[in-house]
Amino acid sequence: MSSPYRPAYLESHKTGKLAEKIRRAYEILQDCTLCPRQCHVNRTAGETGICGTAEQMVVSGCHPHFGEETPLVGRHGSGTIFMTGCSLTCCFCQNWEISHECRGEPVTAHQAADMMMELQTLGCHNINFVTPTHVVPQILSALEKAVEKGLHIPLVYNCGGYETRETLRLLQGIIDIYMPDLKFMDPGIANRACDAPDYPETVKAALKKMHRQVGDLAIDPQGIATRGLLVRHLVLPENLAGTREAMAFVANEISPDTYVNVMSQYRPMGHAAKLPELARPVWPGEYRDAVNAAREEGIHRLDRP
Repeated sequence: MSSPYRPAYLESHKTGKLAEKIRRAYEILQDCTLCPRQCHVNRTAGETGICGTAEQMVVSGCHPHFGEETPLVGRHGSGTIFMTGCSLTCCFCQNWEISHECRGEPVTAHQAADMMMELQTLGCHNINFVTPTHVVPQILSALEKAVEKGLHIPLVYNCGGYETRETLRLLQGIIDIYMPDLKFMDPGIANRACDAPDYPETVKAALKKMHRQVGDLAIDPQGIATRGLLVRHLVLPENLAGTREAMAFVANEISPDTYVNVMSQYRPMGHAAKLPELARPVWPGEYRDAVNAAREEGIHRLDRP
């Protein structure tokens, strides 16, 4: 019988690499360049940039989640911690109150560590940080305390895919499962939807780096993900997400064995009317076409709807 998976962060803590990453992360926070927005604000002094978060992270929810991807949920759920604020701020965000309005409660590193431990005690198969990019220093600090309390389950980095190389370097040897969105392939659409024309170029580089760190998604005999890359792609009306191009990129430049969730749940939320094409849900036929496009481009590990 194979031994249980040992998360990467345990070794990083043991060797002192985690402590060094925390130190470096908080240096960045003083002139914040954690995300590609490069706001250059001193968040340790209470300043905020696009993400709307100063030094203390804010959490909107913490619970076992049974609506995530199959290999994350298993029997006991994915242990999600929802961060408020966001550096991408898509106009159609499905969690508007959390990402744009920053609704939630400030938590300390000790409190966040206790949240992780509670989720592990409940039997969750992983700790799933939702929208974590802008609070990487705070997560690392909380992780150090959680490890000392006995945390030993994989970490999921559930992000929008809008990442810098430096932040991903901080996460190497820490994150077990990267779960980025692959939202847009057209800079013009990315500019109109979230004022980020650099998104397609940025997300491509980020996915490549994530894959180099953790490889294809590994799933244990019980069907639970332990390590690797899992890509989410939300189908948008009028093919605004560029599904075929996105799936061709994943298959040809990442790996044809990439585990992908082609998602159908788009609804016109937030300020979706900013783009008239986004002011309606995705039609069933559009979703079927997107799944077929993924398969035709060579993606064969598709999450069950």
